[in-house]
Parts: sequence; C-alpha cells; structure tokens
Amino acid sequence: MAHPRILAFILAGGKGERLAPLTDFRSKPAVPFGGRYRIVDFVLSNFVNSHIYSIYLLVQYKSQSLIEHVRQNWVLSPLVKEHFVTVVPPQMRMGPEWFQGTADAVYQNINLIHDQRPELVAVFGADHIYRMDIRQMMDFHLERNAMVTVAARPVPVDQASSFGVIVTDGDRKITGFQEKPEHPASMMDDPRRAYVSMGNYIFNKDVLVEALIRGQEKNQHDFGKHIIPELVNTGSVFAYDFATNIIPGAHSYEEKGYWRDVGTIPAFFDAHMDMLGKEPLFELHNKQWPIHPAEYEGPAAKIMHGEIQNSFIAEGVVIGSARIINSVIRRDVVIEDDVVVEDCIIMDHSVVKKGCRLKRVIVDKFNILAEGEKIGIHPKEDRLHCACHRDPSGISIIPKGERMLKRPPW
Repeated sequence: MAHPRILAFILAGGKGERLAPLTDFRSKPAVPFGGRYRIVDFVLSNFVNSHIYSIYLLVQYKSQSLIEHVRQNWVLSPLVKEHFVTVVPPQMRMGPEWFQGTADAVYQNINLIHDQRPELVAVFGADHIYRMDIRQMMDFHLERNAMVTVAARPVPVDQASSFGVIVTDGDRKITGFQEKPEHPASMMDDPRRAYVSMGNYIFNKDVLVEALIRGQEKNQHDFGKHIIPELVNTGSVFAYDFATNIIPGAHSYEEKGYWRDVGTIPAFFDAHMDMLGKEPLFELHNKQWPIHPAEYEGPAAKIMHGEIQNSFIAEGVVIGSARIINSVIRRDVVIEDDVVVEDCIIMDHSVVKKGCRLKRVIVDKFNILAEGEKIGIHPKEDRLHCACHRDPSGISIIPKGERMLKRPPW
C-alpha cells in the first residue's frame, strides 16, 4: 500500500523518577540499555526501519546527554531534507511554561506540523523496549479510514488496571476508554485479556491540529487522559492490535508482541535478562530489523583468560582472569583478575578491580570499584555503602561517577 507523507514526534522528555538513581543525571530515554544502546534507540530504530525518516525528538528534563547521543549517532542524510532526526527542547512559544503534558508538548511545536505539511502525524513515546513495523499500523489506519489509530496490546485483565484500557467493537473501533480502571473491560473476543494503550498514536494531520487547539482552550494537555477520550466520541478512532505486528527476521522462540516499560529498576534489570540465553524472549540479533547502536571507534574486546557464560561483552572491554555469568558488560569496561560478576549490568568506562564479587548489581558509567569489593553478596552490608543504592527488589545500584573506596575491616 502506498503511504502518505508522515511526520513523527517522539516524546522523550520523561524524568523517569522510578528509575533513579540511573536518572539522577539524565532523562529516562537517555539511560544506557543493553551492550551498545540507549533506551531511545529502540523507538528511533523502529521508525527508521519502517522507512519513516522525518522525526522530531521532543526533550525536556536533563536532556544534554540525549542531545549529544542523537547528534553523534542519528544523522540520517545531509542531502535529503526530509530525512532528519532533530532534537527539539521546549521553545516556550506559547508562554513561559515547559511542556505541561504529552499533548501540550506537540501543541507547543504545532508550527513544525505546518512547516512540514504531512498528511499523517505519528506521536510515539521513547521509553519502551520493543520492535514494531509502524507501516503495518499505517496500513490499518488507512484501511479503516480512521481519524486516529491507537496502538494497543492485549494484557491479562488482572494486570490492566495500571494502564489506559481500551474498549472496542468487532472492527477494532474504540467505543470507550478507561483510565486505570479498578474493573477493566475485557476484550470482546477474549474475556481473560484487556486492550491497553501503548501511548503510540497515528493522527490525520487536520484532526490532530484541531484537537490540540481545542485541548489548549480547555486546559487539557495529555493525549491519554484528554485528547483521545474526547476524539473517541467522533466514532473514527481505532485500536491497532500490536500482537498482530509481524517483524521480519523474528524467531519463533521470541515472545510475540514483546514490549516492556523499563521505568523501574526491576523492569530495567529483567529486560536485560530477557535478551540473554540461547533462545531469548527478545533477540537482539536480527539483521532484518536491527536496533541501531551508537558508533564506536575503539578496539575490539580483549579477553586474557576467564570463564564467560551467557553474557554480552561490548567493544573495548578488557577482561583478566575473571568469571562472568548472565551479565551485560558495556563498552570500555576493565575487569581485573579474580573477579566474579553474576547477574550484573556494568556500564561504560567502569573499572572492576582485582578480587571484586558482584551479584545482581547495576554499575552506572565512570565508576571504579576498589579491590576486594563485595556488592550484592551480603545485602545488609550494601546498605552501609553511602555510594550504593539498594532497590527494594534486592538489586544494588552504583550511581554514575561514584568512586567506591575500600572499607576498613571493621
């Protein structure tokens, strides 16, 4: 199917407070993920792989690292003016306020819609780990002659209360919208599951512009709470079933419709573990639908001697005689002799010195762990570290840039 011109807005301004301390110095979309990526790379890769190349990335809180990441790694084409990933901080064109909500973020940049003159506008979040062929959602939108299409995914009814729940008829037309209901409505053809909004939308351009203006007049600034429920009354808002999305190169062992909100430390940690193993729930090795990583100009990983099981080892890593199990080791990490790392995420430019023992630990960037440190081995001792954050889930986090010192024996 021929596709009309589409413009994308990616909402990348989230604070990510529940992901602290990883978000103490950066926004949630800028948090490193996997061996080579940041969270934002997943949605950007989905758009580029879907041949959608006109992308505005709307940022807000602690955005400098995200701005630098995009500047260095997401230059699409200096020759084709419609191919761009442009970072847009709050312009305060409508007043002194920052973005007041998801819809207000787009409204404050409504001039970009007028400048680009698209027929469709996609509004997506930047906080999730998933693959999606957005062209299939576009096809659904055009086939239904929809004004708005909302990406939705089925979840068990007992989990749906944490989301915006969508009620549809047999043709997937949205007939109702429940914001985090106590008793969610089930799917029409499956009473055990409910449709929940993914926060990803495709709008006809004129419909979006008019809805944003009406919302501003009513002091309504959020797509999920205000704009979408009001448009449902027009009768031309549809739910696209994300479970039907087919990704080229996907493996049979992967979880169908894999989508994770990595907004908490346990969810962030578990999503990393989902990528490991011979048959992972989310397979990063897919040449037909790659996740595009940051460029790297350093050397390959160097492993002197050791035991490595079921782990990602990124470029520039130097490993001495160490044991690494079920872990993700990002770029330029040095792991010295007699170190044991199990179920861990160690981020860029960190050093794990001789004799360390780490279990279920996230080490943020630019850390040096002193000789003989033991983290995650004795939880009560972890709480005594001024530099160690202990999540209620039992995962220990060393915030960015801390310098841990060897504790005295007493």
